[in-house]
Parts: sequence; structure tokens; C-alpha cells
Amino acid sequence: MDSQIPTCAAPISSKNMGIEVTHRSVTYHPSIWGNYFLAYTSDVTDILAHEEQERQRLKEEVNKLLAATPDYSLHKLDLIDAIQRLGVGYHFETEIEKSLKYVYDTYNESYNKQDYDLRYFALQFRLLRQQGYYVSSDVFNKFKDCQGKFEESLISDVPGLLSLYEAAHYGVHGEEILEEALKFSVSHLRSMIHHASNPLSRQVSEALEMPIHKTLTRLGVKKFLSIYQQSCEDMLLNFAKLDFNILQKMHQKELSDITRWWKALEFGKKLPFARDRVVECYFWILSVYFEPQYSLARKLLTKKIAMTSIIDDIYDVYGTLDELALFTDAIERWDFSAIDQLPPYMKYFYKSLIDVYLEADEELGKIGKSSLVCYTIKEIKKIVRAYFKEAKWTYDGYVPTIEEYMKVALVSCGYMMLSTSSLVGMGELATKEAFEWISSEPLLVRASSKICRLMNDMVGQGFEKDMSVVECYINEKGASKEEALDVFQTQVTNAWKDINQECLHPTVVPMAVLMRVVNLARVINLLYKDTDAYKDSRTKLKGFITSTLIQPATISK
Repeated sequence: MDSQIPTCAAPISSKNMGIEVTHRSVTYHPSIWGNYFLAYTSDVTDILAHEEQERQRLKEEVNKLLAATPDYSLHKLDLIDAIQRLGVGYHFETEIEKSLKYVYDTYNESYNKQDYDLRYFALQFRLLRQQGYYVSSDVFNKFKDCQGKFEESLISDVPGLLSLYEAAHYGVHGEEILEEALKFSVSHLRSMIHHASNPLSRQVSEALEMPIHKTLTRLGVKKFLSIYQQSCEDMLLNFAKLDFNILQKMHQKELSDITRWWKALEFGKKLPFARDRVVECYFWILSVYFEPQYSLARKLLTKKIAMTSIIDDIYDVYGTLDELALFTDAIERWDFSAIDQLPPYMKYFYKSLIDVYLEADEELGKIGKSSLVCYTIKEIKKIVRAYFKEAKWTYDGYVPTIEEYMKVALVSCGYMMLSTSSLVGMGELATKEAFEWISSEPLLVRASSKICRLMNDMVGQGFEKDMSVVECYINEKGASKEEALDVFQTQVTNAWKDINQECLHPTVVPMAVLMRVVNLARVINLLYKDTDAYKDSRTKLKGFITSTLIQPATISK
């Protein structure tokens, strides 16, 4: 990564020189939401006293149920799984940790028990791996025959296969048995989608589309609610629905405030070439942290990702190389006085960008940590350098090697910047040690960034810039596009194994910090699977937003 201020030969200010500049042009569809979320005023989003009272009552009842259920029973594992998948696990983190710690400490005792089936062992394995506990995948050898293959009798055990499938996604490098388990379970689950009884067939279909490990919590809640109510604890179901709706009101109010801020900036008029996606940006960040204690973090990070999206468009589809050199230099200087050198359309945006970071500085100052904002400024400078490097490649018609490209593209994808900035607004978790760790680009952050870059590139060819890792691979290796896609899909799979490994105890920073990075990878897996849902947000992304931010959970009277 270049450490000096990027420049190009004789940068020219079009305003000062009096020349007419021809900008590139790409047409994006306008915002599909407009002022929609401005309607969510306090009289709509206020949480009523009786709602909060009922939530507290049900929470206490669920807590009693947790305490009364034996830790090593299948019922306890099912209960913990349901609580987490229903999105209310954040209420019972201490209780769940205590129970799973006991399960982990006595894991070897259950290993040799013969009266537990595949579903039990796979569920136990997944819950412990989710919690950061390493348990051996050798447990699944007991379900193999003398030839080393999974037993034929498992083919008819749909709940067991489904549990095995979900567990296999928590594998790390070298766990061949989990790779075998994934192939075995996928093969047989696919063949029985149309034969399994409801609601199991729907459950199988949705799992194959998106496993639990890669599911965004709020979307997963809406799907799981309909499945869980078929055979459930009514008390837990009602609690989950009420909690979902109360949080949805909070999220609607946040998005209303952010929409108002965005509209006041008038970027639609001042920067008409850029994608107007502030609602989509909020959904992105809501998927990183939905819990109520991270309200401030969501607001600040949404503003940063929305501003970064515009910077991306300035470099990718609109700015001339001379203008981009001036803007890159201004970001390096990070001072309001740098505005004078910028063309008119950049002046207003530059000031607005710095204002967003000043707001973050102010919030960190309230808890005596304003000095930590320097880490987030350092990241925005890095990403702009990367954008400029890519722009120069495009203007020069240069196709970099895969190594050259990935060194820059892992920064330009934005996930290193978002990972660092995600700490702002997280209160006491925003320590200097946490900022230092994320800024050092550890394996977890690199893996999440790799998933972001590769999945984006694999679906984004032929739009905006032509540069992508796929093009670089084809150019360097003389391979076909299909061969390139296979290679990078394998790399995405391996990056998930890196993520799984880095989330196992002991961890350098708290799990709450790690999960922001993991959730960023999950968002990409959703939005860039098969298509670029951010670029064209009129399709599946519209449905995701409607499900999580508009449609409440239906509570029976």
C-alpha cells in the first residue's frame, strides 16, 4: 500500500483552468424508498408501557424455563437454539453461556453415550462452536459404517441430516469429516425437499438456501417464527414476537432520523450520479448489530457506509483522474482548508464527510475516548488511496496481477474501514486495544474482507469499472471465466473456515467485537449471492427491508 500522498502528472483544476470537463456516466435507479420512513414519527414508534411490561413478564418466564431445564438434556439444547434463532438470545447471554460452558466441560461424558442420535450430537456440536468452544468433529465418526462412509440409515433421518448440515458449516481447516458431512447431507436433503412433510420441507429448503451460520439474525427471526409456531413453547414464541416488534419500532425511529439527515444533505440533487441507497445502508448496518444497546453505533456506522458508497461512485463512475487526485490529496490532508482545491461537486461532499467523522469524535469524547477516532480516519485515508490506485489502473488500461489487485482490493472493498468504525458507539467495548487489534488487519478481518471482495467481483463484472479479480485471473492464468469463478468460490469457502477458527476461544478481543466482523461477512453473503442486490435494490433487497423494517410479527390475540 502506497504511504505517500497519491498524485498524478500535472493535476488540473477544471474550475481554475476554465475548461469543460467530460465526466463518465453510469445510470443507477433512484431510491425506491424516497421519504417513506419519514412517516415513522414518535407517535408511531413510541414503545407503549403495557408492551414493555408484557415483555418483561414474558422474559422472566423464559428465564425460569431456562433455569428449570437440565443442561445436558436435548430439550435444553433445543431451547437454547430456539432462543437464539428467535433473536432474543441477547436477553439471556449469561444464562446461555453458563449452560453451554457446563455442556462443554462435560462433553467427553456424552461422547460415548449410545442413546443420543445424530440430531443431538450435531446440535450440541453447532451450539458449542457458535459459542466459541472447540469440540472435536471426530464425534461424527460414530455415524459411519465399517467402510468409513456415513450410514445409509441416516438418509431417512431428515431432522438428523438437517442438524448435521447446519453443524458442518462451522468447520475449520483440516476437518475433512465435516466436508464429507456437508456433501452427504446436501445430497440427500436436496432429494427429499418435495417429499418431507411440512413444515420440515420448507425448513430444509430454506436451510439449503441459507444455513444458520450465514443467516442475518433479523431475517432469520421472521423465517423461524413461522416454523417454530408449529411445535413450540407459546410463551417463548409470544416473547420473541413482542421483542421483535418493540425492536422494530426502535429501528424505524432510527431510520426515520437517518432519512431526515440524508434528505437535508440533498445529495440526490448535488450528486445525481451517485447511488441513493441510505435505507439499504441502514439495513446493511442493522445486520451488523440489531440489539438496542448499539443504537448509536448503528446511526454512526450507517452514515459512514452511506458516505463511503458515494466516494466509491465518485472514483468508479464519475470523477476524472485529475479530480480524483485532488480529492485523494484533500482526504490525506483531512482539513477544511483543503476544500479550496476541489471542484464544486466535491466541495460540499468533502465538508459533509468530515462532519460525519466529527460527530463520531464527539460521541467518543463523551466517554473520554475522542483520541480513538484517529483509527477511523486512518481507515478512510487507506480506502481512498486504494480507490485512486484502482482508478489509475482503469485510466491506464492496466490489468494488475492477482496479487497486486488483491492487495489493493481488500482495502477498497471497505470492510477493513467498516470493521474499525463499527467499534464507535459500542461504549466500553470501544477500547484502544480493540481498535489496535482491528487496525492490525488480523485474519478475521482479512477473511471477512476477502469474502466481500470476491463475492462482489464475481457478480459485478461488466458494470461500473471493468476491473475485477475475475478479469485479473483470466488475464494472468489464461483461464476461462467458469474456471476463475470456481477458484474464487473455493477461496470464499476457505475464508469462512478462517472466520470459524478465529472465533474459537481463547480470543484476543471480546466475542461481541468479533461478531461485528462476522456479521459483515454474513451481509455480503446475502446481498451478493448470485447477483448484486445493492446496485439493484428493487428486487430481493426490497423484500428483506420490508420483512425486517416494515412488517411486524403477527401476535395472536
